[in-house]
Amino acid sequence: QVQLVESGGGLVQAGGSLRLSCTASGRTFSRYAMGWFRQASGKEREFVSAITWNGGRTAYADSVKGRFTISRDNVKNTVYLQMNSLKPEDTAVYSCAAGIAGTSVLATANVYDYWGQGTQVTVSS
Repeated sequence: QVQLVESGGGLVQAGGSLRLSCTASGRTFSRYAMGWFRQASGKEREFVSAITWNGGRTAYADSVKGRFTISRDNVKNTVYLQMNSLKPEDTAVYSCAAGIAGTSVLATANVYDYWGQGTQVTVSS
């Protein structure tokens, strides 16, 4: 069992930055690929970014490429999402997820077994 807790969300002006963190319980964190997904009000959940178990591969949605960076620290059991040049359309609840996933399926929500409760990110114009 893995429990995930996100932090770092908040209110920021357009063009600003936030760094989200997701800390996992348990000693098997390094086995899991980690993903970030978001869900805006009235919209379906969408993939944002993911990273393989060893950090060797990353994936990004086209909408965040060049602005967001995912990283992980397997000693701290934490995955990060650095978000720069934020736009109002980035406003959503951001959730992290953990799963045993190969590179080709990192963007697929149903390969992740564990999910955090989410953290709200609001970008004002």
